[in-house]
Amino acid sequence: MLRNDTTPTRLHLALAALLFATLPFAAHAQAPVWPPKLVRIIVPFGAGASPDIVGRVLADSLQTRHPGTNFVVENKPGASGNIGTDAIAKSTPDGSTIGISLGGPLAINTLLFAKLPYNPDTDIAPITLLTQLPSVLAVPTSLGVNTVAEFLAKAKADPKGLGYGSIGVGTLSQLCMEAIAQKAGANMVHIPYPSSPAATTALIRGDVQVACLPAIGVTPQLATGAVKILAVTTAKRSPFLPDVPTLTESGIDVQSDAWNALVGPGGLSKEVVATINAEVTQTLAEPAVIEKLKLQLITPSPTTPDQLRKRMADEKALWAEVIKAAKIRID
Repeated sequence: MLRNDTTPTRLHLALAALLFATLPFAAHAQAPVWPPKLVRIIVPFGAGASPDIVGRVLADSLQTRHPGTNFVVENKPGASGNIGTDAIAKSTPDGSTIGISLGGPLAINTLLFAKLPYNPDTDIAPITLLTQLPSVLAVPTSLGVNTVAEFLAKAKADPKGLGYGSIGVGTLSQLCMEAIAQKAGANMVHIPYPSSPAATTALIRGDVQVACLPAIGVTPQLATGAVKILAVTTAKRSPFLPDVPTLTESGIDVQSDAWNALVGPGGLSKEVVATINAEVTQTLAEPAVIEKLKLQLITPSPTTPDQLRKRMADEKALWAEVIKAAKIRID
């Protein structure tokens, strides 16, 4: 009888030992997949550019929610955003490195450069669209036009071609102007500048007769009376400029949305992508974040990873014919 009484006890002890032995593994399995102790957010553009602003707002919010993790923004500008985007693509796919990029490095640059050091289709994992910001078609007041129709009439009547400013070869500001010129049948001369402020200054001085630039760079100049905004380039009117018509409303079928997106290296697991997507979507819904972005005329626009992948493909298709017709290349 004594032997029969002790047998269950030994069994219970063995089961208990086995249970305690597996607890660390169970705890590990339930641990959050993201974030790790350090997260690098690579921005392929310089400090003060819209991707940098968005990246720092994002990092601040995530840091507040995850005080045990350090979120570090690293600027890696150069080669139209290709250098920083390549650094994202070649990082370890464990969630410790993510980055903010945009339509150029993620889509359009495949049409502009003979070769990229990464393939956006395979080396980049889309996480979510982050934000959108309007661009505007602006002219110096001295040009004497008040509508898109009046501007196009003047442009088509000038045999030498009006000069338009942009923030660089192959940028959205050039592509938008080339699309307008092609749709209108007007000849225009491209004059690139190194930055949006430089192009805006040229517009104010009348060094160029028109430019398609980020709205945030032009709107502060409206009070001076030196420039006029004729249209926004977005599909719908901007909530920040509700009285300004779109290009489509103005009779020219051109749409151009500037956007920022969050991406990771191509090998990033679906589980990590989903977790980051949920975290960032939460950030973009925070009232404080919305207000910070609003100051820059930026609208939060989170999406699913698949929707971002489609946006990348659509962006490439949108500009392929414009680039080909204008013979724009960066070698």
